Amino acid sequence: MKNLLDRKILLVGGKGGVGKTTVSSALSILAVRAGKRVLIVSTDPAHSLADAFDTPIGDKKTAIKNNLDALEIDPDHEVKAHIKRVTQQMKRFTNPDLFPEIERQMRLSQQSPGAQEAALLERICQIIDEAEQDYDLLIFDTAPTGHTLRLLTLPEAMAAWTQGMLRSQNRSEEFEGVLQHLAPKAGKDVSNPMSNPEQHATDGMTDRTKAISEQLLTRQRLFQRTRRLLQDATYTGILFVLTPERLPIQETDRALKALTQEKLPIAGVVINRILPEQADGQFLARRRKQEVSYLEDIGKRFNSWPNYRLSLLPEDPQGLSALEQFADHLSDAGFGKT
Repeated sequence: MKNLLDRKILLVGGKGGVGKTTVSSALSILAVRAGKRVLIVSTDPAHSLADAFDTPIGDKKTAIKNNLDALEIDPDHEVKAHIKRVTQQMKRFTNPDLFPEIERQMRLSQQSPGAQEAALLERICQIIDEAEQDYDLLIFDTAPTGHTLRLLTLPEAMAAWTQGMLRSQNRSEEFEGVLQHLAPKAGKDVSNPMSNPEQHATDGMTDRTKAISEQLLTRQRLFQRTRRLLQDATYTGILFVLTPERLPIQETDRALKALTQEKLPIAGVVINRILPEQADGQFLARRRKQEVSYLEDIGKRFNSWPNYRLSLLPEDPQGLSALEQFADHLSDAGFGKT
């Protein structure tokens, strides 16, 4: 079995409130102990990384300790920046009389469903591209399950959308070559959005048409590279954190089935906050009895992947010192071992 920390990307997901951020933060410390240069990134709009490390963290890389940096992506900022970029690009190829209408449409787009995920995806793709040289491991502390699922399945949808944009220009014969490069086996059919466009798909075009196509193709290639990396089990691993309770179990079950169908690599499930054996009292005895049945259910449902069990702690870890101790907890549970 591949060592969990030998991958280049780890995504930690799960239902809200199950301890994703604590597990992500402690994993980053464990990876640093193993000699890795680590960047931990929060994609959750309700950021908790700063609370976990008990230090200010924002939209710029912040040094937590030697070989460990942290970053909290601001989704609202990303949407605004994304809309601004697209608006500027559209104005380059549009009559100035249409500028007010472009700006109006883009303001409406900012509030549209999926705008935040699209902007986040583009930033994540860029972070993955840029981090290749500077870091050995990227850890993403993701938003609650539904948001994470949409984000992880978005690269293919965005690639298909980009290809559709090119296809909409099909009245011009200049775009025929581009479409053939995007879907070489399917001719002009938009059936293979993740095929690899070649570098010279815009040869022979006018400057204006070439500029439009190159922007679309660059975006297409970025999404394709990310999709391939996310599907590579030697490069990427997805960890789901849950607690031994009914709703987190059911939500995790649905999520893992959806991700498996998308051929995304599940690296394991983390069962957090298990009652320790030494906990006593009648109330805790009843909770433990119920918990045993939930743990049996977890063992049956998720036996295809490694299971990591973490006991409930007297207090939530907060601050670097407490997370260092929690990292010991992870190590005892088998993280970082082959």
